[in-house]
Amino acid sequence: DYLTKPFHPDELALLIQALLRRAHGLANQSQLEAAGLRLDEQRQCVCLNGADVDLTAAEFRLLRYFMLHPGQVLSKGHLAEHLYDGETERDSNVIEVHVHHLRRKLGNQLIRTVRGIGYGIDQPAP
Repeated sequence: DYLTKPFHPDELALLIQALLRRAHGLANQSQLEAAGLRLDEQRQCVCLNGADVDLTAAEFRLLRYFMLHPGQVLSKGHLAEHLYDGETERDSNVIEVHVHHLRRKLGNQLIRTVRGIGYGIDQPAP
């Protein structure tokens, strides 16, 4: 396993957690699920209703971050900081572009916009 630069410290922590789970025989817990969507951190792939969806590395990291923070509204600045670790301008529309691409690939209903604040995905029903 490895991380490519740039990476965020949260990604390193997630990778370490995945390695520890694997070492303890709990590798099957490296999947996140919400609304018919399954994100497999080990295989670095996403399935929507059983079908694989091709995502770029940035789209995968952004989707994973959304899925790790369900029910929260995340600002564009916060998302850009996580995704690029300060390498992009905060006023840039790069996050909007990635969200647009994710919506095109996964459907418009998954990621919601909170006008003037940011983006988020809803918490799955219990």
